[in-house]
Amino acid sequence: MNSAFVKAEFHCHTRYSPDSLMSLEALLLNCRKKGIGKVAVTDHNRLAGALKAHEMAPDLVIVSEEIMTTEGEILAYFLTEEIPEGLHPLEVVRRLREQNAFISVAHPFDPYRGSRWQKETLESLAPHLDGIEVFNARCVENAFNQKALAFAQEFALPQMVGSDAHSTFELGRAVLFLPDFSSADTLRVSLRSAEKQTRRSASIVHFVSTWAKLVKSTGVGA
Repeated sequence: MNSAFVKAEFHCHTRYSPDSLMSLEALLLNCRKKGIGKVAVTDHNRLAGALKAHEMAPDLVIVSEEIMTTEGEILAYFLTEEIPEGLHPLEVVRRLREQNAFISVAHPFDPYRGSRWQKETLESLAPHLDGIEVFNARCVENAFNQKALAFAQEFALPQMVGSDAHSTFELGRAVLFLPDFSSADTLRVSLRSAEKQTRRSASIVHFVSTWAKLVKSTGVGA
């Protein structure tokens, strides 16, 4: 591997998401231990955790968000303003373009993850996307990832991957090795030379999210 390349994790959640208990300190420590040189903190519909993590480790953290639209979730990197949930996908893309954010779609063909994407919507989004998540380590069926890969190939979209980590042991299961980058524009260029390293997580990881929701419903660790 070229020494100028970095190992990048593009999808993870912290305690600022309703379904994770991972602290920012634990996230950063484990990224360092695992040789992850860039990590996108993509909490659900919130930027607070990503902004704080970036203050703690600006060299490591990409300020990002996983945004729930009316049809499915959009991943956005290098944000300056939080995008609220519940908007139409095209409106989300419009707001992200105003920030020059890097725009991707999370696990678009996984029906167990809240995705209700219409084929026509995804096709209308394609010209405005910078990439699409073709491998999500938490997909319980690899067929969902394969459908995303086929879509990316059909529309000539750069291929993103993500661990979708909600706990420290999930970090690094799906990463890209690519030239170092520091902005949405340089990421777009770096993806031309990206190499994937992917492993699906065991289904038991979904209980991590369920447990986090339960803990937070009791007011402990919220």
